[in-house]
Amino acid sequence: MLIIPAIDLKDGACVRLRQGRMEDSTVFSDDPVSMAAKWVEGGCRRLHLVDLNGAFEGQPVNGEVVTAIAKRYPTLPIQIGGGIRSLETIEHYVKAGVSYVIIGTKAVKQPEFVAEACKAFPGKVIVGLDAKDGFVATDGWAEVSSVQVIDLAKRFEADGVSAIVYTDIAKDGMMQGCNVPFTKALAEATSIPVIASGGIHNLGDIQALLDAKAPGIIGAITGRAIYEGTLDVAEAQAFCDNYQG
Repeated sequence: MLIIPAIDLKDGACVRLRQGRMEDSTVFSDDPVSMAAKWVEGGCRRLHLVDLNGAFEGQPVNGEVVTAIAKRYPTLPIQIGGGIRSLETIEHYVKAGVSYVIIGTKAVKQPEFVAEACKAFPGKVIVGLDAKDGFVATDGWAEVSSVQVIDLAKRFEADGVSAIVYTDIAKDGMMQGCNVPFTKALAEATSIPVIASGGIHNLGDIQALLDAKAPGIIGAITGRAIYEGTLDVAEAQAFCDNYQG
């Protein structure tokens, strides 16, 4: 399982939100490229970037920062989400050197767009499913739909999606552990690999994910924990690599 550091971008700075609320953000660095360097030097094998402004505005806002990080680390897999709602935006990011684009809101509102994107950019598309009480949320988590996460995930199985990033909004940024039972259920219900996100606090939370014995869980995104020092990227990755179960 991969430990994937998150760099959430708001107004050009690296921040963390609590439960997706833009007004409840903590700025950790005004130099996201240097922050990326810290995690890369810490041994991470993939980075998770989120354009928070883009998620709310429906189009990329922090694209220059994303491009700068991709250029600095051309061989590192980078996934970017937030405001990706057109093939033109995907093309821009792919040309900039980003490995994966995460489609969230548009995947819920226009599921057929996912198939279209997978066809145009095979192997490059991840679907981001953010949920509250099992229902998918959209538009920077401002809206909660009537769509069940597992039902929507199954819909994308034939499209060629590389992975699903599943976030439990109630857990995100709260450092209380991620929703392991639902993450496991999602991984077992679909053939698409699942990346867990939201709420990871320490090594115990990583172990809980591994102990779930769901081979479909291929990664865990961590944000606030690595910024506040309750989880060490290198230690967590080594723990995953050596886990015997």
